[in-house]
Amino acid sequence: MNIFVLLYNSGTEKEGIHSIELKGRTIVLMFEDKDDAERYCGLLEAQDFPSPSVEMINIDDIRNFCTKLDYECKLVEKNFTPKTPEDRLLISPPQKNLEVDKWNMVETNKEDLDLNSIKANLEKLL
Repeated sequence: MNIFVLLYNSGTEKEGIHSIELKGRTIVLMFEDKDDAERYCGLLEAQDFPSPSVEMINIDDIRNFCTKLDYECKLVEKNFTPKTPEDRLLISPPQKNLEVDKWNMVETNKEDLDLNSIKANLEKLL
């Protein structure tokens, strides 16, 4: 089954997938209907967030991707109606977004932590 996801910098080395943070979990949204995905993109853009592109992809590929990264994936079905405040995030982005220029900082901080851990472990060997 093919679904639609929101990608940033599609086809480049800096390609990324749109996700939301909910209760400490990273959730990748998958849309059954392309119009719903495009509407979500418009809502992101209205919040001055960079507009992603809507890309069709096999649902199993996204599920495998999410499993490898310990992310969750949620399918937003056509004519989806939210029943809880959390469900509303599946059709309308949160009011607060992670600043784009801080994405790289988050990755850099993780890399620094890993390097510091490695150094500490090597020093213990001496």
